[in-house]
Amino acid sequence: MSLEQHEQHDTYGSATPTSPTMTFRRLRQHRVSEVDLSRHTPTERSSLLGHQHGSRSYTSMPATSPGTPRPYSVRVNSQNPISNARLRHSRTGSFSRSFSQRLVNALGSGADRRGTGTFENLAASKNSFWKDDRVWYDQFTSTDWVHDSIADAYRVKALRSRKDIRGKIAAWFDGAQGWILVALIGILTAMVAYFVNVTESILFDYKQGYCTTKWYSSRKQCCDGATICDEWLHWSRVIRTDRLDSTGTQFVAFCVSMIALAMASCLLTLTTKTVIPSAISLSTLDENLGADIVQPERHDEGRKRSPSPGTKYHESQERPPMVYYSAAGSGVAEVKVINSGFVLHGYLGLRTLIIKTLGLVLSVASGLSLGKEGPYVHIATCIGNIACRLFSKYNHNDGKRREVLSASAASGVAVAFGAPIGGVLFSLEEVSYYFPPKTLFRTFFCCIAAALSLKFLNPYGTNKIVLFEVRYLTDWKFFEMIAFIFTGVLGGVLGALFIKASRIWARTFRRIPIIKKYPLFEVFLVALITGILSFWNRYTKLPVTELLFELASPCDTFTENGDGLCPTREHIPEILKILLVAFVIKAGLTVITFGIKVPAGIYVPSMVVGGLLGRIIGHSVQLFALRFSDSGLFGSCDPEGPPGSCVVPGVYAMVAAGATMTGVTRLTVTLAVILFELTGSLDHVLPFSLGILVAKWTADAIEPLSIYDLLTDMNSYPFLDNKVRPIFTSELGDITPRVRKERIIDISDSPLVSANELREKQQYLHMAGEIDGGLPILRDGILVGLIPAPDLEFALDKLENEDNTLCLMSTQVGWAAGREHEEEEEDQDPTDFTPYIDPAPLSLDVHSPMDLVYECFVKLGLRYICVLRDGQYAGLVHKKAFVKYIKELEQKEH
Repeated sequence: MSLEQHEQHDTYGSATPTSPTMTFRRLRQHRVSEVDLSRHTPTERSSLLGHQHGSRSYTSMPATSPGTPRPYSVRVNSQNPISNARLRHSRTGSFSRSFSQRLVNALGSGADRRGTGTFENLAASKNSFWKDDRVWYDQFTSTDWVHDSIADAYRVKALRSRKDIRGKIAAWFDGAQGWILVALIGILTAMVAYFVNVTESILFDYKQGYCTTKWYSSRKQCCDGATICDEWLHWSRVIRTDRLDSTGTQFVAFCVSMIALAMASCLLTLTTKTVIPSAISLSTLDENLGADIVQPERHDEGRKRSPSPGTKYHESQERPPMVYYSAAGSGVAEVKVINSGFVLHGYLGLRTLIIKTLGLVLSVASGLSLGKEGPYVHIATCIGNIACRLFSKYNHNDGKRREVLSASAASGVAVAFGAPIGGVLFSLEEVSYYFPPKTLFRTFFCCIAAALSLKFLNPYGTNKIVLFEVRYLTDWKFFEMIAFIFTGVLGGVLGALFIKASRIWARTFRRIPIIKKYPLFEVFLVALITGILSFWNRYTKLPVTELLFELASPCDTFTENGDGLCPTREHIPEILKILLVAFVIKAGLTVITFGIKVPAGIYVPSMVVGGLLGRIIGHSVQLFALRFSDSGLFGSCDPEGPPGSCVVPGVYAMVAAGATMTGVTRLTVTLAVILFELTGSLDHVLPFSLGILVAKWTADAIEPLSIYDLLTDMNSYPFLDNKVRPIFTSELGDITPRVRKERIIDISDSPLVSANELREKQQYLHMAGEIDGGLPILRDGILVGLIPAPDLEFALDKLENEDNTLCLMSTQVGWAAGREHEEEEEDQDPTDFTPYIDPAPLSLDVHSPMDLVYECFVKLGLRYICVLRDGQYAGLVHKKAFVKYIKELEQKEH
């Protein structure tokens, strides 16, 4: 072997992945005139000159890389498993010389058996092709993290191979792209938050009146902070001819404006309706996004019936299509699922961003029991997803994009609570699936950029970025430790009960046909009930952020008449009654509001309900300590002094607010830091943390699912939780389906496979709901490769005439095929499917423990695992099938 051949062999191995942006030139192959033609008989169809082209629209994901399609064009009827439509693009080209060599190498002895007629028939059936415009990931599929990692590694290797000054500049700019991107995301997120904060506060006050001097101002701006001023005109004085301020007229105006704003928000949200064909619902655990539960049929013995994919497909066609509204709800659960590698097209698009922002302004301004903090996470993630289009490094690599989305979600929390450190921890604790140290630092930078931008914009007019700010000057007493623990327990119980109530409400009231068919009617009912109940109580009428601020604030002065939250000792019982009524109303309204088709968060409403409960506990402890101050249990409490000198009820409100939110979301460290950043009190970090810890333990004991887990289960997203590990007592073989001939490609006799046969197998996968599945390639029962279903469909769509076409399914050349320089790249024959084949799919033995399978899916982000038995192919386990198995395990445990 010559030196050149040795070098070429070392550089291009059969298992070497293709570099997306290879910049070095491949070692020159022999020209056609130098090839030994004695190996095959030349015909009039044999090429004399290699037809080259230098056009490639996409450089970071080559055609030779298996597994991941392209993001640009739309695959024809990819969601219609029974369609036979074809893309027909014609282009005259010669028979590729490299394809001829691969064909001869692949056929080997098979060529002798088939004779030269096969070669000629293949040449005759050669069809033209167009630029590689595969879609990237199909709707409702899981991403391939391993492939994205390989693609990025070769991109970086090619970039660093350039040693000149331009190469160094390009490498420096490539490294700086991430920092530029997260800084831009932080600034844009702050600008959107500024717009929402300013606009919703003005619209919220419009429910009661308007400013006569500056119509575009809120009541606070119009009156310069005063409670009553002549410039602010109530609607009752505008409507009534006698110009008197009537409560009844004001009540009607309040309810009408609340209903109008809520329904306008709902109408905007309904424009983001996305209908998924029922065939695709097979990919999401056979359930409907409307929380319908499909019970599997069973045999007489009680075992589950396992219908064929064809039967399952026809059954799915009879079910209604899946429907979801990308702008509805908080979006945190979906962002969490997307960051885990699940694809929801349009959920993070520009249209969703605009509609959710406008809808959020209207829904918050309506006064419904909802918050804007959760939707901020979704909005910020939309901004991050759109900003990724600026750099192909992130736009064309789904794995890299997920890192940016993690930073974006953190910036949403940073601007929502004015807590940049809390935002970083939120991304780490809740929404991120893969969080390397580099992403941690960039996330922190993104949150700081967002916080600084919000400080500059000054949306609250206080030069502060926090949602509200309280300062506790009085330290807590040691005897209050028991009360803090008790408050944490109640908060955890309250959060767990809220999750159970939300589940019951979704599966009872929302399944009423008219409610499910007309979401706008549900919003009308909720807004009407909210307006009627909340108008008469000051603490339910206030905006949720102002109410939480008032509940958490310490008392500077104490009123003698008992009005307000700073009563004297004699008026504490009256305040407890008012707070109890507000607590019941607010808790009930939060349950029925959560889940309606408007942009709505659960963070601050849950904190408000907890804050009301905490204030009740705080005033009760305060009253108890004052009445029994001489018992010696309460230290140096002075019964003659101000009530707040002994016990500060606002601290209990903050502890209960954090505890309730913990019970709902199961956030722990994140919430403790957010509460600290809101209060700025190091002395009270311990009570906050203690209440959160106890609440987490209590809520887990009552309800194992958080609100996001509940939404994920009800919507049946194939989310594989990397934080909760089930107890496995089985092996991989226990969940491996038997091998069907429709699910494999056998090349034992010849690597040439009929295109019609491949199309049937691809349609079989679609009917089974495995749009992102794959077909193993076997030779004499041995696994020699795998072709992903999206790539197979793309390759088949390039064929002009499938009826008379044989496709080359060789795995001998592998990923090294077609690594020519872009400008010297040769035309590929469309019947050569070799570039789409993964020659080294990850495989495990049939006796592998399920814990190992779990680690492979979670840590490696695999889409499927091939199963071997004694070296022979034994089946394939898809990620969604594994998720379904885990869900069944959880149901058995509970």
